[in-house]
Amino acid sequence: MAMVNKNISSKILRSLVRRTNSASTITTSRYHQTNKSSLNAATSNEFSTSPHPVANNTNIVTNNDNDDIFNFEDTKALFASVSTGKLLHSAATLNASAIEPMVDLSIWVMNSRLMEFRLFHDVVMSTIKYTAYDHFVAGGDTVETGKTVLKLYDSGLRGMLDYGLEHATDNDSCDEATNQLIKTAESTRFLPPTSVSFVAVKVTAVCPVYLLRRVSDLLRWEYKNSSFKLPWKQQTLPIFSENSPFYHTLQQPSPLTAEEEQDLELAHKRLMSICEKSFESNVPVVIDAEDTSIQPAIDYMTYWASVKYNEPQRAIVYGTIQAYLKDAGDRMALTKKAADKMGLPLGFKFVRGAYMSSERKLAQSLGVESPIHDTIDDAHNCYNGCARYMLDQVSNGPGGIILATHNLDSGNKE
Repeated sequence: MAMVNKNISSKILRSLVRRTNSASTITTSRYHQTNKSSLNAATSNEFSTSPHPVANNTNIVTNNDNDDIFNFEDTKALFASVSTGKLLHSAATLNASAIEPMVDLSIWVMNSRLMEFRLFHDVVMSTIKYTAYDHFVAGGDTVETGKTVLKLYDSGLRGMLDYGLEHATDNDSCDEATNQLIKTAESTRFLPPTSVSFVAVKVTAVCPVYLLRRVSDLLRWEYKNSSFKLPWKQQTLPIFSENSPFYHTLQQPSPLTAEEEQDLELAHKRLMSICEKSFESNVPVVIDAEDTSIQPAIDYMTYWASVKYNEPQRAIVYGTIQAYLKDAGDRMALTKKAADKMGLPLGFKFVRGAYMSSERKLAQSLGVESPIHDTIDDAHNCYNGCARYMLDQVSNGPGGIILATHNLDSGNKE
């Protein structure tokens, strides 16, 4: 890769670092151990139930293991392996993506009948390929993605492989998605042993969404009605707190049919096959989160897999906590407490969340309180508090944490 031009504006580089503040697939320093935090935020263990945000001005320093920690202010060193042209292209793409009218226009164009005209369609898709796609997508297949991973590895970074398919509709589409996810996991065998930090899995790709919604309804009803039993339920961990949203399920749902129970068992087997293939390459799995209508079923399957696969001193299945939800801290703490009693290490990926508009719109239509924090500062405080809590936990025992954020302030605080 070409070196960065010494005359390139530091303002552009810092804009590139700071522009986005939403969570997405991340890269991590390859010099950090996967399941041991290299940062100790020196926080208190005095959380009785959940990690409440506290003020903290902790500076990030190199720990005793001499792990490398990136200085995000040193943009010259940070982008030394990236060409000037690539940086300018990325800066332009990110800045354009932050212009709301442009985003609205792009969505309108993609959904318009103009896309039915072949020439117009080809021009639009070509534009997308060389802008947003080129910036955000590692590759169209495992070969292209592998090349991107190697470039990151040469720069001191590790890649998280995320096959971009979700919301499968039936067993056939779930089987196809599972095969692709297995191929993704298998591809790590042909890459340097420490170049891939995680294989990311979306449960909506291995279990039909309608079934996730059915299971979520039943889990919510079981939580609110202790006499209500679910014969198909396997060992898992707590997935609700008292302040979790339950308005999705206003009346007792019908039991799963025999066919639905069979489909749920198939979903478990698909997740098992992906996990086991990934573990063959010594790569952990992280399971992504979705909207609150189906998240209970996703957490149920995530924690089932955690109970099944996590080792006494190592978490190899990670769940995802969405810090823009008001119940995020309480749920995480309850899950962690239950796991501690079992002697089970847990791994969490922390994100802010991606369904703010739809979640608020649904809550408003039902006349109930939104599950989303009222202000962005509340979401930031929840994220930082949850991260600080888990960093403290894993600094004193087994477990793992992924800080999935583009928010520079959160990274510096932790």
